[in-house]
Amino acid sequence: MLKIAVCDDEKNIRDYLTALVKEQNAECSITGYAAAEDYLADGEEFDLIFLDIELGSSASGMNGMELAERIRDSGFECQPVIIFVTGYESYVYDAFDVGAFQYLLKPVNKDKFADVFGRAIRQILSRQILSQQVLPERDLPQALWRKKVLTIQYDAGTVKTILLDHIYYMESQNHKIVIHFKDGQIAYYARMGDLEKELEGQFFRIHKGYLINLAYVDEYNRTEVTLTSGDRLMISKYKYKDFTKAYLRFMQ
Repeated sequence: MLKIAVCDDEKNIRDYLTALVKEQNAECSITGYAAAEDYLADGEEFDLIFLDIELGSSASGMNGMELAERIRDSGFECQPVIIFVTGYESYVYDAFDVGAFQYLLKPVNKDKFADVFGRAIRQILSRQILSQQVLPERDLPQALWRKKVLTIQYDAGTVKTILLDHIYYMESQNHKIVIHFKDGQIAYYARMGDLEKELEGQFFRIHKGYLINLAYVDEYNRTEVTLTSGDRLMISKYKYKDFTKAYLRFMQ
């Protein structure tokens, strides 16, 4: 059972987003909040939050962006996926600063909502699986088999198929590629250049030694990228501009 929060000061928007969630036929509970204080006072942890950036009707004047910052600083071990809902596209870049998964422009398009919701749920499920262990493909939920995978050969012939959503980043090390997971790593012989081409779209090579999963970018600046795993990786100054473009395309 997934826990979903809908935070918007306009009741008609809350009702509309709630209805759209129910149309997705996901097994979930949905809680609505009209103000940041209501959300914080409840003290609940959620898997997914639809958050209005403007978010008025607040005694403290706290908007959605500030609430997102509070959530990110909360110290919860499992951080929720945040999808911003806004009427102003100019807020999009600010959304990246708090690790937003995606944004939706008002009025929210049903097809766009379904696409973003589906991708968010797949990421949540992947995180839940990854928090336990990296499972063999036959044990994965049927819905995740459709995700793109990487098949590798390591340890003198052992073959393994890995969901890309299980990978934080890949590192070139001593003529091998080290795949970094939440609770471990696997090393095998491969060429970083070949992987860069094969995984283009979801992964980006920020440095000659690092190929990162864009789904796990937490924050970045001109010198390094921080992943949700806590890893801080150097970004080449020659890669920064192309990285920001690739990250924006991925978020969209």
